[in-house]
Amino acid sequence: MNRFMVMLIVRRIGAGLLTLLIVSAVVFLITSLLPGDAAQMMLGQSATPETVAALRAQLGLDQPLPVRYLHWLGGLVQGEFGTSFASHLPVAELVAQRIPATFELAAITTLVSVPLSLLVGITAAMHRGGWLDRALVVGTLSVVAVPEFLVATLAVLLFAVKLHWVPAMSLGAAPQDLVGYLKTYALPVLTLCCVLVAQMARMTRSAIISQMDSPYLEMARLKGASPLRAVLRHALPNAVGPIANAISLSLSYLFGGVIIIESIFSYPGLASQMVDAVSNRDLPVVQLCVMLFAVCYLVLLLAADILTIAFNPKWRGL
Repeated sequence: MNRFMVMLIVRRIGAGLLTLLIVSAVVFLITSLLPGDAAQMMLGQSATPETVAALRAQLGLDQPLPVRYLHWLGGLVQGEFGTSFASHLPVAELVAQRIPATFELAAITTLVSVPLSLLVGITAAMHRGGWLDRALVVGTLSVVAVPEFLVATLAVLLFAVKLHWVPAMSLGAAPQDLVGYLKTYALPVLTLCCVLVAQMARMTRSAIISQMDSPYLEMARLKGASPLRAVLRHALPNAVGPIANAISLSLSYLFGGVIIIESIFSYPGLASQMVDAVSNRDLPVVQLCVMLFAVCYLVLLLAADILTIAFNPKWRGL
């Protein structure tokens, strides 16, 4: 990796940190503008104005907005995330209980969607212009056009209500056997995979087709290499950069779609906790949850940029 590529990566990291700072300001401003008074909700409607004012002062809600933001941002940098308004427990402790469940759902979805999308994309590229390619292209475009909440609703009606194959919700204790585990995660993973596989498969197809038109691949075919061998051994390694970039960009969507999926399936993850915190006006929990999702999203976008830079042959030669 040459100096030019290192400078590009450093600039991308700097831009990511600046973006994260802007996101933190927007998140704090929006959560502060939520309707209702957090102190009033904590004390109830029967609380006197003096008691509400005292609690607001205790929570720091009586301070100007810029002062509260700087105090909150300093706490984030130092790892001090505050105390929940609703449960009076440390926010870090509450969020840490939900993070493993969300990342487990994201990991399972990734393990299922990435190989499946590669299979669909490579298959469509190898049959370019044929009926199978057209069917896969139309299918992926149709899936991308359908919102994930509609996919989730249809999946519940078909597999849970009509066929009774899987439970409609993912609440309760962890399943004790493999069958129960698969049934618990079937509908959330299926819903998330629909959009992810469609996006990644289309980008994989485009990357492989661009390599299939290259002279080196035609030379491999002339030397007797089968179409499958030519694609897997010659085209796919040279398309790793665009495909990895496409996977990173598609997976960044995962942390936005998981908010809807966890709410629909009552999955006990970070996203459902954030939705509950918004309903309870629990601002510290909402702010930390949103920032965690923003960090994950920006990290994946940064990974996509770095992969694009690292696999770009023009920049490698500078």
